Amino acid sequence: MPIGPHAVSYEAHRPVVMGRKGMVSSGHPLASQAGMVMLQKGGNAIDAAAATAAALNVVEPMMSGIGGDGFIMAYIKDRDELKVVNATGAAPLAATLDRYPKGIPLKGIMSILTPGLLQGWYEAHKRYGKLEWSEVLEPAIDLAENGFPVSHHLSKAIAADTLLCQFPTSRAIFTRDGKPLQPGQVLYQQDLARTLVRIAQDGPAVFYEGDVAQAIVKFCQSQGGLLSLQDLKRHKARWQDAIGTTYRGHTVYEAPPNSSGHVLLQELNLAETFDLKSMGCNTAECIHLMVEAKKLAFADREAYLADPEFVDVPIPGLLSKDYARERARLIDPHRAAVGVKAGDPWRYQGNGARPPKRISKVGVPREDTTCFAVVDQWGNAVSQLQSLQSAFGSSLVAAGTGVLLNNRMSYFHLDPNHVDKLEPGKRVRHTMNPVMVFRQGANGRRELALACGTPGADTQVQTNFQVITHVLDFGMTVQEAVEAPRWRSLQNGTESTFPHTCEDEVWIESRFPKDVVAGLEKKGHALKDIGPWVGTGSEVMIWSDGVEGALHGAADPRRDAYAVGW
Repeated sequence: MPIGPHAVSYEAHRPVVMGRKGMVSSGHPLASQAGMVMLQKGGNAIDAAAATAAALNVVEPMMSGIGGDGFIMAYIKDRDELKVVNATGAAPLAATLDRYPKGIPLKGIMSILTPGLLQGWYEAHKRYGKLEWSEVLEPAIDLAENGFPVSHHLSKAIAADTLLCQFPTSRAIFTRDGKPLQPGQVLYQQDLARTLVRIAQDGPAVFYEGDVAQAIVKFCQSQGGLLSLQDLKRHKARWQDAIGTTYRGHTVYEAPPNSSGHVLLQELNLAETFDLKSMGCNTAECIHLMVEAKKLAFADREAYLADPEFVDVPIPGLLSKDYARERARLIDPHRAAVGVKAGDPWRYQGNGARPPKRISKVGVPREDTTCFAVVDQWGNAVSQLQSLQSAFGSSLVAAGTGVLLNNRMSYFHLDPNHVDKLEPGKRVRHTMNPVMVFRQGANGRRELALACGTPGADTQVQTNFQVITHVLDFGMTVQEAVEAPRWRSLQNGTESTFPHTCEDEVWIESRFPKDVVAGLEKKGHALKDIGPWVGTGSEVMIWSDGVEGALHGAADPRRDAYAVGW
């Protein structure tokens, strides 16, 4: 028997949320409600996304904010247009390798790179939004000004961050006389409310070159940081085309470099060469195959992915089906691989392409972001990731602004031979990857099937790999797919956060049956039991059925996530 009161074929403890006019699934119920208010006012998915994004800045401060960065994937149905806004910032121009003789700190003033997120919100809304810019920021301003009750999850996150609770500007917001805010206590962010009001009135210019920018730079430089006014002024969001591959009769789209989106597409290409359905859902055989596919894709990422304005990234070769078939032959169905090496996608690149002269070295072979998805009554959709990097970013609030600043510098490498090495003005390799899946419509145009995504750093492309196969291979409902027990493969030399090393092991939730655990161990996987419901991430999913016009929403019970339908 399936487990849980809302199970259909697999375990489910929450219902699938249904609607026809709109659906918002995000990391916090108040943010989902903010997006839904915009839909009910007649706004579209892009309006709702901007409102949800801004509200998450307030109610999920450990996950994202305008002091960070992100990716926005937008689908406009009547144009059959699918675009990505790359809202990631670059390393400060003063950030050179010799500034970090002892390594890149995970927290503090030297971990901050240029915030890029706000410009992305604005560019997406300017191109596609229907409501006024000031209107979509109203819910976030209200939540910051008048406060909201702190959840148990947020309270634990505040208490776990010593620097946040000690640094004066952060301590003043997230503690009461030094004691971390407790569940149910109201979090007020008056400075952030004033900053958002200025942005609502004057647009992002006030943040990138106006008095808010000047306040941020003054704060950073007073603390010995590298961020300058020039860094903020030169930032720009980039419009990009999505990249994609086919899988089980669908087309899956991702964000292009400097996003790690190609990794998910490679994983799916590799998995498609095997019959997952015959192996059975979440069996030792199926999980082993998927973990081994992940290892191959991550080895390629380590060798080839960086800012495409600094290096050539062989995306056509990496996504070639022929390349996937070649790599899939390396998977031993009986034994876990160790020390997996990158392949040679350049042979599949086409047009006589050759690898660049600079080739990276491949190594021996807490993370927080937020994700949300929106679909409106016209069939437009947004999948969006935004982040400060780890929980509360640098843990530093820029004085007088209420803005938590990111710690994204910790994703760079300091090895001068590495493809993702730190260079002034370079955007780091990102783990964020918004996802949309399309079926072929009756008129030959794309038809949205699924919008989804998750936070979780290097876990993101692994969790998305699992939930997409749960739906497309095994017929799970979106809520069953989100709630299913999860694994995470750690692979030494490929972790994003400095120093990029870890034990080679697979973290698994304890809800996997004992025979699955035994089967994985027999194949040579080192396993770590992390408990029943503590897998990294907070998956959100919206399924569009394409027949009745019904929208099926799901959100991860492991965090504060909720889906709201209309």
